[in-house]
Amino acid sequence: MNIRIVIYFLGWLLNFEGAFLLLPCLVGLIYREEDALYFALSSLICLVLGFVITRFRPKNKSLYAREGFVIVALSWFLLSLFGALPFVMSGAIPSFVDAVFETASGFTTTGATILADVGVMSKAVNFWRTFTHWIGGMGVLVFMMAVVPLADGRNMYLMKAESPGPTVGKLVPRIKSTAKILYGMYIALSVVEFIFLLAGKMSVYDAMTTTFGTAGTGGFGIYSDSIAGFSSYIQIVVTIFMIAFGVNFTFYYLVVIGRRWKDALRMAEVRAYILIILVAAAAISFNIHHMYGSIFEAIKHSAFQVASIITTTGFSTVDFNQWPEFSKTILLMLMFVGACAGSTGGGMKVSRLIIWLKTFCKELKVMVHPRNIYKVSVDGRKVEHEVIRSVNVFLVAYILTYAVSVLLVSMDGFDFTTNFSGVSATINNVGPGFNAVGPMENFSIFSPFSKCVLIFDMIAGRLELFPILLLFSKATWKK
Repeated sequence: MNIRIVIYFLGWLLNFEGAFLLLPCLVGLIYREEDALYFALSSLICLVLGFVITRFRPKNKSLYAREGFVIVALSWFLLSLFGALPFVMSGAIPSFVDAVFETASGFTTTGATILADVGVMSKAVNFWRTFTHWIGGMGVLVFMMAVVPLADGRNMYLMKAESPGPTVGKLVPRIKSTAKILYGMYIALSVVEFIFLLAGKMSVYDAMTTTFGTAGTGGFGIYSDSIAGFSSYIQIVVTIFMIAFGVNFTFYYLVVIGRRWKDALRMAEVRAYILIILVAAAAISFNIHHMYGSIFEAIKHSAFQVASIITTTGFSTVDFNQWPEFSKTILLMLMFVGACAGSTGGGMKVSRLIIWLKTFCKELKVMVHPRNIYKVSVDGRKVEHEVIRSVNVFLVAYILTYAVSVLLVSMDGFDFTTNFSGVSATINNVGPGFNAVGPMENFSIFSPFSKCVLIFDMIAGRLELFPILLLFSKATWKK
């Protein structure tokens, strides 16, 4: 284990977080808020620590798989710890555990909150809450790779550890160029949504914070009713862009940059993702149409919530906790499905679901014709055995982590639905759950211990378990 390179990367991470903290500081200055001082102080702490650490450059800059996993895992904990400082200093969230919960929820794009009324928070605080979504959406280390060369060309290990999905590939030969392309598309989509929201007569501040929450598929609202208070136009725009940010960014690369329309349209994951959204929205619309004055309202709300849950954004226009059990069950299932690999969404990912289903069908065929040889293929390419094994191991790790988390959280004594959906909402980076943690409620009811469990779940879910679990392996730390 090259500890020096790990510490060096963490120093650079603090430098970047210090720079990010200057933006809410600027917002506070614009609106003449006292909180600007606390963001400036937090930024200074990060920048000073980062500067000191990065002065000691390691002679050996070799970076391999285990260093990549450790850097990524520790980075997200470090981001959450230091990102919580302005909340505590300003008194917006006096409890440090609560502040870390809110910050981890932001960076991991979960959107679960401990705040009962976000509308009373300062402009600077709400800006930072939503901006953490945008930072965490594509991944802060991916951003670092696009800006500065740090690991002698071995940055692929970092991207593999931080990027969601069963496999991670390069769009172009150089990983730094791949990172630039990804962030270029991410920024471009964000700007387009921002313009559409402004066209709907949203204020610049509201449009910017809503874009951050949508692009990162995070869902922190700046009003207590989330998106419900905005016009139908705004809600439809947000619905479309939630779905757009849940698409594998390789699709956009093939269409816009690669100009390979046929390859893009053949992507099984994107087609399955859109089909799931259409079927789920249609089923829920039929189930809830009697609750609203028109079929348009039913379709609008069902499409919004389906898009919000499957992309793990977590915005809401209605209290879906009041919907029939059939509709709530569909939403709960969508929490686990998640968005596409290579997107900003969470969950298990549609690509894994496809591989599991195809592997299942393959095993059924083998039982009937044991002498025949069958292969699992996606988009016309054979899925390697290593990928199938990785997907299956992920499922085992997911179930174990999920079961232990529900068990630990249940010690608080809340009902099973609250505990089950609370863990589902955090480990899948969704945000709202059901019952006591529904879309109109919050996570403040849990004890500090349970909040720490849920913080772990949010970070583990964002990094898809393995980088976090490897921290507890002896083999990771051997010289």
